[in-house]
Parts: sequence; structure tokens; C-alpha cells
Amino acid sequence: GPPCPADGLVLQVPAWPLLEGDTVTLRCRSWRNMSVRGVQFYHGDEEVRMSIPGTELSLSPLLLNHSGSYRCQ
Repeated sequence: GPPCPADGLVLQVPAWPLLEGDTVTLRCRSWRNMSVRGVQFYHGDEEVRMSIPGTELSLSPLLLNHSGSYRCQ
């Protein structure tokens, strides 16, 4: 299979095209299906201020400046 991230976390993003104004939820999952709690999301190198605690990040409404790379740890 593909190489796993060092911390064992994968970021699940929607597979469909995203449009401005959409609601998008990013989910942080463990590749071993171990329980994950209290993750921190990053947009590039910037910490994302989380609106909801846990393993999901909701971007609503989606804005142009939300584009870029995201990761969780």
C-alpha cells in the first residue's frame, strides 16, 4: 500500500469538486482505525483555529483563501 504518514494520521477530504460557498468537512483519521482525539489542523504551516473540538474541521462557507494544503497531527 501507499506509505503511511509518520504519525499514522490521514486527512479525508471530499472527492468532488469544491465551489465557493460550499460547506466542507475535513476529517482526520488514523490509518489503523485507532481512536483519534484532540487533533490539530494546519493550513500550510498555520494552525487552524478549530470551531469544533475533535477530529473534524468544518469550512463553511468555503472561501477562496481556504485553498491550499491541509494536514492534521
